[in-house]
Amino acid sequence: MMISLIIPTLNEAQNIIRLVQCIKQNRNGKNCEIIVVDGGSTDETVAKAESAGVRVLSSPQGRAIQMNLGAANATGDVLYFVHSDTLPPNDFISDIEQAIAEQYDMGCYRFKFDSKKQLLKINGFFTRFSSMWSRGGDQSLFVKKDVFDALNGYDEKYVIMEEYDFLRRARLQKYRFKLMQKDILVSARKYDDNSYLRVQVANLVVYNMFRYGYEPQRILSTYRRLIDYRS
Repeated sequence: MMISLIIPTLNEAQNIIRLVQCIKQNRNGKNCEIIVVDGGSTDETVAKAESAGVRVLSSPQGRAIQMNLGAANATGDVLYFVHSDTLPPNDFISDIEQAIAEQYDMGCYRFKFDSKKQLLKINGFFTRFSSMWSRGGDQSLFVKKDVFDALNGYDEKYVIMEEYDFLRRARLQKYRFKLMQKDILVSARKYDDNSYLRVQVANLVVYNMFRYGYEPQRILSTYRRLIDYRS
């Protein structure tokens, strides 16, 4: 089994080397290709990714667009989408292989923040429960390539909430989803740049806008008004 790990980036020079090194150290000789899809970085993201020896693709900006391009160029049987400010568990390849062997079509991890703040620990705790609310992109997503193609990938209308849209469509098609009981480490920078309350309010507002069918651009503009958003 080949796993294609796809990392969308935009000005992630401070994080990309750390993530790539983590992946390389933990693949243990197993089949895993790494594809970085850059959305027009103006820092050293591309140069650093190339120096790390991974494949780098250039793309128009937008995570859905970038991840679809990575998937289209992937050679693996399984796609694993990982945000650049996260670090997957050491045994992520074995975890994914086991989930596929158990006939799951897709899945994600719980998460914990790289912060000792108690409120963020509480946030991480609730990602151990299976719900649409706790399956955001920060938790990463693995999916069988044929399933991803059958669902027509990510809807590129969504600049945010693209994972929720994808998983909603997958659930309607009765694909099997596994919430793996290990933690992916996630940067707390969004909370550092804003505040806990602002981020929680923004997340709640845009999640409910998504649920009730608001246009993707309106969801995005609302989110950008509420918090400092990097993408």
